[in-house]
Amino acid sequence: MKRIWIFILAFVVTAKAQVEYSAETALAINAPMFFIDFANYKSELPEKARLDVFVQIPYSSIQFIKKDDSFIGGYNVTLTFFDPNKKNILFERIWKEKITSNNFVETISRNHYNFSYRTFDLKPGKYTIRCILEDSDSRRAGTREYKVELKNLLDTLSVSDILFITEIITDSSGERIVPNISKTVSNKTTSLPFSFEIYSNKDQQVVLEYQIENLRSKAITKYMDTITVKAGTNPIYHTIENTNFKLGEFILRIILKDKDWKDVASSQKLFLSKISSFPNSIADLDKAVEQLLYIASPKEMSYINDAENYDEKLDRFIKFWDKKKPNQQVEENPVLYEYYRRVDYANKNFKGMSEGWRTDMGLIYITFGPPDNVERRPMEAYSIPYEIWEYYDLNRAFIFTDPTGFGDYRLVNPDYSRWPGYR
Repeated sequence: MKRIWIFILAFVVTAKAQVEYSAETALAINAPMFFIDFANYKSELPEKARLDVFVQIPYSSIQFIKKDDSFIGGYNVTLTFFDPNKKNILFERIWKEKITSNNFVETISRNHYNFSYRTFDLKPGKYTIRCILEDSDSRRAGTREYKVELKNLLDTLSVSDILFITEIITDSSGERIVPNISKTVSNKTTSLPFSFEIYSNKDQQVVLEYQIENLRSKAITKYMDTITVKAGTNPIYHTIENTNFKLGEFILRIILKDKDWKDVASSQKLFLSKISSFPNSIADLDKAVEQLLYIASPKEMSYINDAENYDEKLDRFIKFWDKKKPNQQVEENPVLYEYYRRVDYANKNFKGMSEGWRTDMGLIYITFGPPDNVERRPMEAYSIPYEIWEYYDLNRAFIFTDPTGFGDYRLVNPDYSRWPGYR
């Protein structure tokens, strides 16, 4: 069966240990955003396991150069395989991808994407895999690391990893599968399609139990299905219908049972439910509304929080951001994405007695963005550690001191009344 892999939008943020500023901004903000997914299948080679690696990147993460009537872009992918403790490099694979578009709008879109797909036959066991994706033109790079365990899948009833999909298209060339490499669904999702493989040493009847667990509420929904498998490899495409996902993390489990309903093998995969056309980092509606503090007025915050139920609160939250769109004719909202990028950055980079977005550094960063210049004095004689953030356009400098020495920087002489705020 012929398969053509087509990938959908992914979203990932790469953050630095300290606040981004000046020349650092392009690297910290614009590091290529991409997603990776891994799937463990039975290998055709003896004593080996097959690992499929999928890399996906939206066009908006790549820098395109106009050439004649086209726009040319590209990126390099470096996959490094380590032992579990990263003490030894086992091997490395590098490849290049070239992208050509005839439409400028596509080159800045999150909804157009490119993908890479590679297969490896490896010894079963645990690996640490590092992926570096580098823009060919700008040399901007993003790095991700994952721990992967490869199982030796046997013929005597076993099941592969799960691959989420968005669509299966059948035509004269065979089947085209559109994988969901970002592993996300949305509040508009009504079904959950996915694929996996069952391996059997004979023709037999088996029972499949599908479980969807909401990690926040711990609620588990179960679905049962009885099928007949043949000797060898059995590709399975299944869709769980009539679903309703609220924001948060979920786990899909597949439990394979023999004809006597005895558990034989299992597989599971984490996925995320998000708001359609909103950043993946928004996984908790209450928290996302709370984080509007620096862009919403008290009246707007109260209106959203006074909603009678979850659905009404979500609707008010979405409409709040719709009003912030610079261009009402398009679906994407750059103000929304930049705001929650700053929130996410603050949470990852600023320490304190509270969450990063609530710290003094978080407040300034989310409100005004990356400073134009930063002066750091972490170890000054006869002085506590301090930082000075300069914003040239505002003609302002903000001084933060760390009186405890534990990275909990506090703003010196805050004057909140003078700040226009992000809004």
